[in-house]
Amino acid sequence: MINAIQQRAFPGCVVYASHRGNPILLKSYGYKTYDSLDAVYTSDLFDMASVTKVMASTLALMKLYEDGLIDLDEPLRNYVDGLGWRKISKVTLRQCLAHQAGLQSWIKFYEEIRRNNGRYKGHTISDSRSEDHPYKVAEGMFLHKEFYKRIKKYIKAAPVNREPQYVYSGLFFYLVPEMVQRLTRRPFEVYLQEVFYQPMGLSALTFNPAEKFTLDRIVPTEIDSFFRYEPIHGRVHDEGAILMKGISGNAGLFGTAEDVASLWQMWLNNGSLNGVQYLKPSTIDVFTSYQYANKGNRRGLGFDKPLLEYDSLISSVAKSASFESYGHTGYTGTLVWADPANDLLFVFLSNRVYPTRESKAIYQLNVRPDIHQALYDYLAAIIENCD
Repeated sequence: MINAIQQRAFPGCVVYASHRGNPILLKSYGYKTYDSLDAVYTSDLFDMASVTKVMASTLALMKLYEDGLIDLDEPLRNYVDGLGWRKISKVTLRQCLAHQAGLQSWIKFYEEIRRNNGRYKGHTISDSRSEDHPYKVAEGMFLHKEFYKRIKKYIKAAPVNREPQYVYSGLFFYLVPEMVQRLTRRPFEVYLQEVFYQPMGLSALTFNPAEKFTLDRIVPTEIDSFFRYEPIHGRVHDEGAILMKGISGNAGLFGTAEDVASLWQMWLNNGSLNGVQYLKPSTIDVFTSYQYANKGNRRGLGFDKPLLEYDSLISSVAKSASFESYGHTGYTGTLVWADPANDLLFVFLSNRVYPTRESKAIYQLNVRPDIHQALYDYLAAIIENCD
């Protein structure tokens, strides 16, 4: 960790690990920025980035699945209005969650709405707050209240591969909040809070954290030089999520290491936490299993899985991680990985995109898989000594 910070992989980080539900490591390292003025604490909130796909979208869909409100093999048009008969309307939820639908990887919405002269198109972003533009994206940038309709329009028109195949894509996850609201009659974030986060006592799992916490509790991310043109602090880093008013199924969730760990411990406990059963073990088995391994796709439903054949150059996790294990990475430098075969949970929170996303040292130094492997080696040594 010291070497990673010295090599500017990230200015600061929190690492958590537990074995058999018992914490064995919780430690903070470094500072929130490279000026070394504000140390990172274990109680700080990090931008979870794409881990949101699991801790928000997939979590909600797991509950809807076991409540009989969704069928994983039904087409997307059955759950999202207005898709017509475009190709995207025909892909199934299973294909979308496993990234097997062949959807376009992502869309730069902020570029699509910008004219050649640099100005934004009508009904998108205004330089002043108004009734029609109430949500602040950045200083001097206010989002139209119905901008989601435009996001949906771009997603509907996005190309889809002729044959279903593995393409990691976030587009489906932008539509999950609408699905959840349509099926539960509750806004996405309200549903998550009421069904999971609040009953679990996870007060530090939230969207739009600056509305609930002071900025000194929130770790900053990038200094944006191409869209918002300001330091990103207290607002979601992802450009698409900020255009969803900070509440997206693709990114947007913030959390502390301990609250993140508690949610994942529920999955490791076969759906139970503190004596309350939140999900059925069978639901967890379905979502955390390989879906299209015969097609070379390593993904579960929402969850990432170990490579089908380990490669240290591209793996984000330890070689010792079992095939039963599952997790997800986040663009901001986060990773969470649960291994039921070894009863090991690993949480790694960092802001590797500070001050710029061009920093690749976290990958070049293999920081996360090396620390993950060190945990497996530690447990193996303990077991060997006990024997």
